[in-house]
Amino acid sequence: YARNGLDVQLIYFNSGTTAVTALITGETPISQTAGPGVINATMNGSDTVMITGGNVTLDYWMLSRPEIKTPEQLKGGAVAISRFGSASDFIVRYALQRLGLTPVKDVAILQVGSLTERLAAMETKRVQATVLAPPALYQAQMRGFNMLIDIAALGLPYQATGVATTRKFIRERTDVVRRYIKAHIEAVHRFKTDRETSMKVLAKSLALSDKQLLERTYDGAIAEHKLPAKQYPTLEGLKTILASDPKAKGAKAEDFVDLRFIKELDDSGFIDKLYKK
Repeated sequence: YARNGLDVQLIYFNSGTTAVTALITGETPISQTAGPGVINATMNGSDTVMITGGNVTLDYWMLSRPEIKTPEQLKGGAVAISRFGSASDFIVRYALQRLGLTPVKDVAILQVGSLTERLAAMETKRVQATVLAPPALYQAQMRGFNMLIDIAALGLPYQATGVATTRKFIRERTDVVRRYIKAHIEAVHRFKTDRETSMKVLAKSLALSDKQLLERTYDGAIAEHKLPAKQYPTLEGLKTILASDPKAKGAKAEDFVDLRFIKELDDSGFIDKLYKK
């Protein structure tokens, strides 16, 4: 960021819903969040918009406590999510339906918090299952939890964590948004190509010292189908989210994105040059 003339303060939010709320209230002008939060906010009258794609697939598993070995055994239990309206909320409802279960009717959905908080809720038997992404899902497996469904393997197009802002901020600070996206593209390139530095950053941010877990997490994260070099939001992924919301009938995926900045960098050859170095 500094190389692009930006002084950025990083603030952690434990769900996409709270990250989008921070955008709407002006607490943060730019935020990393997933498609559901942006769509929900926009459908409710805010001017939030996705400007880069980030992760463009569902890299999640649904895991259950050791005694829950089949979907049928999950009936009457509870599944943890971060917040209602978040990506984890969408993923849990989708996974339950694929398992032949009716969300809320067959299985309660509880707001718990972050990946680590959801894992802790399973360990203390507060919930019987949750959806986790690497490395938490690998840690859960090592602790004896069962995989009920590999959601990533279903191949559903999905807009996971990307970058969002407001149309107001784009109008007022266009150059800041342009420089932010350039820095974002450079950071993705560094992450995908500098294994040693990236693994050190992952180890620190995830508080993870297990080298095997780190390597497995990193190798999965940099896959082009998950984290593309050209960071366009996935319109097909946004369509998936829209299709699950009756209130979004008639809405178009294009209404929730502003592609001009990423397209400028792509058309100029900047991204291709980065990866040819």
